[in-house]
Amino acid sequence: MTIPATWEPLSAVDPVLTIAQDLFTTMIDGEPGHLNPWAGADPDLEDPRYTWVDVNGPVVTRVMLTASRVTGERLTRALLGMDTVEYVCDADFADAVGEIANVVGGNVKSLVTNPGALTLPVVTHERPDMDTATCLLETYFGWRGAPLGVGLWALT
Repeated sequence: MTIPATWEPLSAVDPVLTIAQDLFTTMIDGEPGHLNPWAGADPDLEDPRYTWVDVNGPVVTRVMLTASRVTGERLTRALLGMDTVEYVCDADFADAVGEIANVVGGNVKSLVTNPGALTLPVVTHERPDMDTATCLLETYFGWRGAPLGVGLWALT
């Protein structure tokens, strides 16, 4: 699949990092500086979770976040203002990490020429089949020492 030239901004980490840092500053941490580019090799995540939204349009773009269950629980607690040891149920987990993917996806949508509607978030413990998709960007950020994967894919 050939990706149109209008997708060029999506192949660079900078706009996605800026989107993610702004989101984490305003919605999760309340202050800047806790989300940064990952240093080193891509990590192996223990008990990974995958969350994504699709931006419909002439070429469908998938915005996918990947984190360990533990990191997802920490994000849920931070986003929902829960105590650091409070139990995170599956519904709260899905709502919180789904909202994070939704906000990142909505901001990525602003970078896409002729975007359509944003789908509802999907949260699962299984990586979706991406064999026929074209990777535009796949990287990791570090949030308070924990890895958080971000990927952008053009779906066929």
